[in-house]
Amino acid sequence: MKTSIYKSLVFWVIIGLILGVIVGACNPIKIGAIDNLAIWSKVFIDIFIKALKLLIGPIIFVMIILGILGLGDIKKVGSIGLKAVIYFEVVSTLALAIGIFMARVLQPGAGLNLDPTSLDAKSVEKYVSAASSDSASFLGVLKSAIPSDILSPFTEGKTLQVLFIALITAFIVVTLKEDDRNYIKRALEVLQAFVFKILTIVMYFSPLATFGAMAFLVQKYGISSLQNMVYLLVVMLISCLVFIFGILGLICFFAKINIFKFMRFIAKELLIVFTTSSSESALLPLMKKLEKAGVDKACVGLVLPTGYSFNLDCTNIYLALCVIFLAQAFNIDLSLWQEITILLILMVTSKGAVGVTGSGFIVLAGTLSSLGNDLIPVATVSILLGVDKFMSEMRACGNLCGNSVACVIVAVWNKQIDMDKFRYALDHPNEYRIQD
Repeated sequence: MKTSIYKSLVFWVIIGLILGVIVGACNPIKIGAIDNLAIWSKVFIDIFIKALKLLIGPIIFVMIILGILGLGDIKKVGSIGLKAVIYFEVVSTLALAIGIFMARVLQPGAGLNLDPTSLDAKSVEKYVSAASSDSASFLGVLKSAIPSDILSPFTEGKTLQVLFIALITAFIVVTLKEDDRNYIKRALEVLQAFVFKILTIVMYFSPLATFGAMAFLVQKYGISSLQNMVYLLVVMLISCLVFIFGILGLICFFAKINIFKFMRFIAKELLIVFTTSSSESALLPLMKKLEKAGVDKACVGLVLPTGYSFNLDCTNIYLALCVIFLAQAFNIDLSLWQEITILLILMVTSKGAVGVTGSGFIVLAGTLSSLGNDLIPVATVSILLGVDKFMSEMRACGNLCGNSVACVIVAVWNKQIDMDKFRYALDHPNEYRIQD
């Protein structure tokens, strides 16, 4: 048991967090040529963020194309795919709105008074010129979405340009012959596995980055700054619960489904997701369980996998919440129009989030790049490293709940579910355990 704990990334993130707080709370620690270990440890944050930014483009590019190729089955399953897309867009937008609303009402970043120039010296000039720049406007964002070349969007982490290239590529691939399309799809799946492997290796260094983030934060801004981080976790938790039992609960109510019974029904899959921080880890057992409970196989096969690219509801909450949190923490005033712009951009960039550890953080950095570094500098995300692992658990579990409900609701909407069998499954969840 101890061995499994020591192998857990969560365990080492917690260790890094504790050590970072201790080092940051102490008087400047000098080691050799290093005059202040806590301030110097910011180098870990910088390297970690640069590594993640390199992965933004490839991850979003591959996932968007594969997601759209998956929707190619819409011609065969007809109304299932169409209704799934409508449901995804409406509910994921509601999730984004909840994230912004909760951040505005509860204000987790208020009072931190952090200085963006302490994170990136070059950001001073851009930050001052924000008022005269149109890159933060919606029209400016649309203009910047068209790349001048193929490589720079990937090397510079320009998310919207990567999305533009991915959409064009997907459209071209869909028009190819089936054999050629399947060949390209297989190649992309191999590339996806390769990129995910790199991401996994990078995430092994997250405890070190967490140490640097906490040490720098506490040393620079004092131990009181941690109160806001804990409060941010609380706000994230409240937001996810409001979405699951409020929005999803209301949707289930109209479908005559008890949301509490449904959550109990998928409890084992939620536990798997919580321990792995990946909503994809429970995809296969969840699909089998829903099929056994009376949901049509075609509906399960289309809605659930597609939802892992286009319906990550609690990742949407995280993205919206953290963008507003960073604006509050660094005293960046956002107008109503800028918040609407953020909502519209997140409606697009959130589709590049995937169900693996750290992906939400990557897309957050990419979203800030899309907004323009002169509005909210990308470097500001470094202060979230210490708590992002814990928010990742919430995102993953919430995403599983959102996709599970989506599958059932689309099945009900399309009349492809045996409701008597499904209600029996909710009342007798122990009879529907899927063997590993």
